[in-house]
Amino acid sequence: QVQLVESGGGLVQAGGSLTLSCVASGMNFRSNAISWYRQTPGTQREQVALITNNYRTTYAAPVSGRFTISRDNAKNTVYLQMNSLKPEDTAIYYCNAPKPERDYWGQGTQVTVSS
Repeated sequence: QVQLVESGGGLVQAGGSLTLSCVASGMNFRSNAISWYRQTPGTQREQVALITNNYRTTYAAPVSGRFTISRDNAKNTVYLQMNSLKPEDTAIYYCNAPKPERDYWGQGTQVTVSS
């Protein structure tokens, strides 16, 4: 059974940094692309960053240059390093693993950036 567990969220001042972690189990982790999404109340979940099984990365325009996604296949973990955080980065951040049968999601971790 595929499981994704996020951690690392919290409260930080604008300009600060946080690193989120997503630990995966029940899947062939090294062969899977993994994404980070975020969602605020009343809005659709939006993709923030993606890392492929070949370590290629893509970023949404609002976070490009500030966020870095990486993976450690030995630890079945994907990270999201978030720098220069802004109040508009406040959201619940989710880890996503697309599989042929369905997408898998973690439970989310709250990130709050105060101004």
